[in-house]
Amino acid sequence: MRLLSLGAVLVTVLLGGCSQDAPPAASPPSSSPAVPSATAAQPTASAAPRPAKDGCHRLTFAQAVAPAVSGTAVPCSAKHTSHTYKIGRLPLVSAGHLLAVDSASVQSSVAATCTSLLGAQVGGTPEDLRLSMVQAIWFTPSVTDAAAGADWFRCDVVALASAGGLAPLPRSSKGMVADSDRFAMCGTASPDAASFERVPCSVAHSWVAISTVPLAGKPYPAVSAASDQMESACRSAARSRADDPLDFTWSEERPSREQWDAGRRYGICWAPA
Repeated sequence: MRLLSLGAVLVTVLLGGCSQDAPPAASPPSSSPAVPSATAAQPTASAAPRPAKDGCHRLTFAQAVAPAVSGTAVPCSAKHTSHTYKIGRLPLVSAGHLLAVDSASVQSSVAATCTSLLGAQVGGTPEDLRLSMVQAIWFTPSVTDAAAGADWFRCDVVALASAGGLAPLPRSSKGMVADSDRFAMCGTASPDAASFERVPCSVAHSWVAISTVPLAGKPYPAVSAASDQMESACRSAARSRADDPLDFTWSEERPSREQWDAGRRYGICWAPA
């Protein structure tokens, strides 16, 4: 499983997702596989069952970022922290060659599929999703289960809460970003403060993420370079929501290097709530 952009900071809008961690190297095949005896009884491996679409699960943060599927399947009417929105088949064959389930190619394909479908599931604009605590996570079978025939992948929605936690989800994740600001991104202080913690806007907060600004260039931008690109846009966004257009404040947050390397090429503008 990989969680988009969840490496350096709690939310990478970030992204596990939640940064997309590099998948583990594929296990090399044995050079001399054992030949079973014609008379000896051989154990039969049983693949992990295909997950149910639209299933709900009670996961901890640690379980959400763990390499193996865990947590508890629960009815969606019960308290849950993840909702499955896609079950698909792994692309295990390329140009006639069988790929390992944990290969970079397979894991990248699953990540791209799950993240590309997240917006259609939770609704809202791409900007709404960037300014939310909602993320995609994905699970694939273990190498052992894949060898036994498991060929599925699973995409889940989660919403990040305070550090190291997941927020309870509504009964269905369909339209959860478009229909409510419950999972919008807020902060307990200015993002440059030592006490800053990223939280959903449904809990106590003093700052709110108000817009994002694309950052140009391939090298990771220095603080001054990011500010040069963000200052005007952030100032305008903060002014547009201020009671007094001559007296307002804002803050600029550039992505961390880990987020930048994972593909997040935008900064976030913040303003007092």
